[in-house]
Amino acid sequence: MASGELLALLKWGAIGWVDWRSRHPQAEPDLSAADLREMDLSRVDLSKANLKRACLVETNLARANLKDANLSRANLYEANLIGADLTGADLTDAHLIGANFSLAELQGANLRGADLRAANLYSANLSLADLMAADFRQANLRLADFSDANLMKADFTESWLDGAIFTGANLSCANFSQAGLVAAHFPKASLYRTLFREAHLVRAFLVGAVLVEANFERSNLSWANLSRANLSGAHCSGANLHGADLSRADLRQADLQDVNLRSANLSKSNLAGADLYKADLFAANLTQANLQGTTMPDGSLHP
Repeated sequence: MASGELLALLKWGAIGWVDWRSRHPQAEPDLSAADLREMDLSRVDLSKANLKRACLVETNLARANLKDANLSRANLYEANLIGADLTGADLTDAHLIGANFSLAELQGANLRGADLRAANLYSANLSLADLMAADFRQANLRLADFSDANLMKADFTESWLDGAIFTGANLSCANFSQAGLVAAHFPKASLYRTLFREAHLVRAFLVGAVLVEANFERSNLSWANLSRANLSGAHCSGANLHGADLSRADLRQADLQDVNLRSANLSKSNLAGADLYKADLFAANLTQANLQGTTMPDGSLHP
C-alpha cells in the first residue's frame, strides 16, 4: 500500500489499521515524513514502521508497539509514549524534548545524538541501548535502567537520576554536573573522565567502578559505596565523602584536597601520591592503607 493510503488509513481510525495489520503482519509501513501530530495512536501497532523524519508532536503513543521502528530524525516533541514498546527502535538524532517515556521499553534502541532535554523517562528500560552523545539535560530519569548501555559523552546536566541503574554501562566522558544521583547504582561501570561536578551521589553504589580521572569536584558522595573502585587520578577537591566506603579503592595520584572524609573507610586503599591537603580525616579508617608519597592534611609528605 502506498504511503499516502497508509496515512489515510491510520487517520481514519484504529479499527481499519488493526484490520490491515492483521492481514499484513510482516509489513513495514512507510510513513516517512508523515504528519501525525496530536493524533491518538495509543496501543497502535507500528512495529517496523518507517517513521523517519515524521512529525509526531504531542502525539499520543501510549502503549503503542514501535518495536524495530525507524524514528530517526523524527519530531516527538512532548509526545506521550508512556508504556510504549520501542525495543530495537532507531531514534538516531530524534527530537524528543519533553516527551514522556515513563515505563517505556527501549532495550537495545539506538538514540545516538537524540535530544531528550526535559524528557520523562521514569522507570524506563534503556538497557543495551546506544545513547552516545544523547542530550538528557534536566530530564527525569529516576529508576531508569541503563544496564550495559553505551552512554559515552551523554549529557545529564541537572537531570534527576535517583535510583537509576548503570550496571556495566559505558559512561566515559559523560557529564553529570549538578545531577541528582541519590542511591544510583554504577557497579562495574566504566566512568573514565566522567564529570560529576557538584552532583548529588548520596549513598550511590559504585563498587568496582572504573573512575580513572573522573571529576567529583564539590560533589556530595556521603555514605557512597566506592569499595574496590578505581579512582586513580580522580579530581575530588571540595567533595563530601563523609562516611563513604573507599576500602581497597585505588586512589593513586587522586586530588583529595579539602575533601570531607570524616568517618570514611579507607582501609587497604591505595593512596600513593594522592593529595590530601586540608582534607578532614576525623575518625577515618586508614588501616593498612598505602600512603607512600601522599600529601597529608597538614601539607607534609608521607614517606
